[in-house]
Amino acid sequence: MSNAKWDLRTSLMRLGGPYHQIESSLLRNFRKYGHRNSGSGESFWHWLAVAQHHGLPTRLLDWTYSPHVAAHFATEDMEELAHDGAIWRVDIMRVHQRLPKELRQMLEEENAVVFTTNMLDSYATSLAEFDRRLSSLEGGAVLFLEPPSLDDRIVNQAAFLSIMSPATARLDHWLERIAPDLCRKIVIPASVKLEVRDKLDMMNLTERMIYPGLDGLSKWLKRYYSPLNLMEIRYPEDVMAPNSKRLALIAGAESGVLTVALLAENGEVECSSRVESRADGCWYDIERNCRIEVRLRAGSAADK
Repeated sequence: MSNAKWDLRTSLMRLGGPYHQIESSLLRNFRKYGHRNSGSGESFWHWLAVAQHHGLPTRLLDWTYSPHVAAHFATEDMEELAHDGAIWRVDIMRVHQRLPKELRQMLEEENAVVFTTNMLDSYATSLAEFDRRLSSLEGGAVLFLEPPSLDDRIVNQAAFLSIMSPATARLDHWLERIAPDLCRKIVIPASVKLEVRDKLDMMNLTERMIYPGLDGLSKWLKRYYSPLNLMEIRYPEDVMAPNSKRLALIAGAESGVLTVALLAENGEVECSSRVESRADGCWYDIERNCRIEVRLRAGSAADK
């Protein structure tokens, strides 16, 4: 996630109101109007995965097997670059050990780690039946499933999904109450996001790979040429403590001097300063009278 403060509410929950009461209507109408594009004969769970893939609010959450892909999604949103990001890491095999015996046996018989849509079709043909069969589990139930390989995007993202029963259950709450030892939240400080982002770009983990096609190309070019007005500043350790590196928002530029707002790790403005590049080719913080290391981003105020 681009912002570590965000929780694990589903897109269905984010609709607000009595969202759990309109879930079946959303899916029913998606199938009714979308059958020409996805095939009317497909199973319920296939349709649910297709709906999630195309942005319909559902109780599903997107996950990836790849820590690098996760790092991409935690650092791709330039509007959140000044805020800490987060990667949620979950032990799915131990999560599945808490499922009813019939579902655990299904995984064992298929020698599988996660469920497929075909496997779940043999267990429940609707979310109402799915909820009914899992209603006896205290605190709700969670399982992970692989979507069909609908396009290259799902394949390249090493994507899979989580679903909870009932629709009102939240995965972060379930993990906190039922199985806190099965989850770890890895925070990516805002001050290192640019460094992580650059390393991912060098690995070719960009929007061009994550979203194959012209859409991904456009996303990548938009990010690369965006006027971010951001810079990284590394101070001498005796000047800025405890962390010498700061993310700075460029607030203005006049006569070669940049006015910057230095951001704390939580994204809040810590203090302001003025910096400049002098004839010796080095950068200096005028207010603190010290030499600094600066990394500018394409499109920043310093390029003008």
